[in-house]
Amino acid sequence: MRDDPPPRRVLVEVRELQMHFPIHAGILRRRVGAVKAVDGVSFDIHEGETLGLVGESGCGKSTCGRALLRLYEVTGGRILFDGQDIARLGPRELRAMRPAMQMVFQDPQASLNPRMTVAAIIAEPLDEHTALSKADKLARVYELMDAVGLSRDFANRYPHEFSGGQRQRIGIARALALNPKFIVCDEPIAALDVSIQAQVVNLLEDLQERFGLTYLFISHDLSMVRHIADRVAVMYLGKVVELAPRDALYNAPLHPYTQALLSAVPDPDPAAEAVTERIILEGDVPSPANPPAGCNFCTRCPQAMEICHREDPEFREVAHGHHVACHRYNEAEDEFASAMATHEARERNQQGED
Repeated sequence: MRDDPPPRRVLVEVRELQMHFPIHAGILRRRVGAVKAVDGVSFDIHEGETLGLVGESGCGKSTCGRALLRLYEVTGGRILFDGQDIARLGPRELRAMRPAMQMVFQDPQASLNPRMTVAAIIAEPLDEHTALSKADKLARVYELMDAVGLSRDFANRYPHEFSGGQRQRIGIARALALNPKFIVCDEPIAALDVSIQAQVVNLLEDLQERFGLTYLFISHDLSMVRHIADRVAVMYLGKVVELAPRDALYNAPLHPYTQALLSAVPDPDPAAEAVTERIILEGDVPSPANPPAGCNFCTRCPQAMEICHREDPEFREVAHGHHVACHRYNEAEDEFASAMATHEARERNQQGED
């Protein structure tokens, strides 16, 4: 019997992360409330893995990713990167850690300076954080262009001369310039043509294997997340409602919101698509400035119970590596764990027979 591989080291540890934006009103611009874009999020990202972060528009995915890199001043919680709490670092210490954590932005058109050449854009991090000579910087730029599949002949061209996919490759090359350990990919394929999306995702996978990168891959494209992610976290109204290994989440989603999300994904098999049962959620998403009492999802949940409107469910592990925030499982955790153990034993027996 082959031994299981050793667990990978935790590179990013997020605990009770909060990102609240103040609301001001009146002539004196007094604070009257806050938009709770991220409200008590906790998860780990292991070295060398890709954690997918999914959810509908406005749920706080991008805000969470930017907060992880301290592009925002966080309201509360801890962000441990390689053992250091970057949420509390001063400007000098934070600048020293910037090379190790980078970001690929959603819109490659808006994230590139139109007045700079490709070589200048990719070399900008080198200008800020290294003392390389001009020749060494140019050699590094050429090396990065080779890595992302761009011709060196394009070095002196400007962003408007490129397609969306090529511009995103420029952004990826810029993110790789300082040899980072961790990259937040904030919907890197959302602004691209469908024919180009797979190319960019395959490039990210190749670079991860080549350089040992760790990704937080933010997307609303559940099919693409299934392709690239090792584990998947599902967000709703500022909170993570489910976190599990990819196959466990897609094959047996536990949270009612995750079930509704996955039911909306088209199936390429026409026969399977014809019998797929869609879960249609009623009502609108509540305002993050005034979330409902109890569970954030209780106002739209087709399985809501009375306790859901009073108490916020605890985010807990109900099976190996499978975390969920739902009273349906928290109240019957022992029964659920027993059922899952029986199911896993049955699968092992089936594999043994095969």
